[in-house]
Amino acid sequence: MQSIRTLSPRTSSTQLTGVTAAEEALPARPLVIAHRGSSAAYAEHTRAAYLHALAEGADGVECDVHLTKDRQLVLWHDSTVDRTSDGSGRVSDHTLAQLSRLDVHSWHPAEVPTEFGRAENQLLTLPELVELLVAAGRPVRLAVEFKHPSPYGHELEERALSWLIGAGWDPETSRIGQVQISFMSFYAGSLQYLSPTVSTEMLCALVDLVPADPIPSRLAWSPLSRAAVRATLRQAAADSERIIWDGRAGMAGPGVEYVRSHLADVKAWLAAGRRLRVWTADHPEDVELLAGLGVQEITTNRPGQVLAQVTDRARR
Repeated sequence: MQSIRTLSPRTSSTQLTGVTAAEEALPARPLVIAHRGSSAAYAEHTRAAYLHALAEGADGVECDVHLTKDRQLVLWHDSTVDRTSDGSGRVSDHTLAQLSRLDVHSWHPAEVPTEFGRAENQLLTLPELVELLVAAGRPVRLAVEFKHPSPYGHELEERALSWLIGAGWDPETSRIGQVQISFMSFYAGSLQYLSPTVSTEMLCALVDLVPADPIPSRLAWSPLSRAAVRATLRQAAADSERIIWDGRAGMAGPGVEYVRSHLADVKAWLAAGRRLRVWTADHPEDVELLAGLGVQEITTNRPGQVLAQVTDRARR
């Protein structure tokens, strides 16, 4: 893989301010972030999903990152490989080479077009995704979610930062070339670990509603464990809310249903200057609600559809 450092232009005045001329010219509409790529069109986290998102004009993309057994930064949502491949077991129990041999796209009904790469070349690592985005040659946002709990603890964040810095990432602007990178987690401890290196504006605290019974967890096999899981989720949500209110995270990342249930809080966060990145809005009525509230970023599995809607809305 070509070094990202060789792909990155030298630091310029626009990089120092963190704003490019192209971004200054953006219309007054929410930015559209492709959730795991264009994941309605192609299997999530695949090369095809991300290339399609860029082709559709998405302002940015989102990804989930785990460490493999050999400590590689792989893009995967679940802690196990079962749902989105023909394999089984935990991501962290596989080496990158083992994961690369899995079929990560056939579970999705769409076939991979030849222009989006070979079928066996669809799995991506974080470095490969950054390279792909840099090659787009235009301003793109990358939202990186660190998946916790991780068996490797904060080694997950440490290895990501180490690679980024080595690849030419500028912590002041949080950019590699025209790619601006922000960091997210449902675990407030992840953002606190990042905060000495990453600017507050580039930290996004994810928050969701605590689900009602039954708790969707492999740990919830008894009333006691269900109560423990619920308490853990409740505490995680409270911790995320706290760092948003305290201003230790410049971005708030609530789910759509959380927004509907906490409209007063969402409006207060916006009034306090927090940037809102809401997930996952695929339905026109959700997009209309978020745009009407003044949400700055909308994460969606259908970036082309949502981009058309918010662009049309901004032109009215």
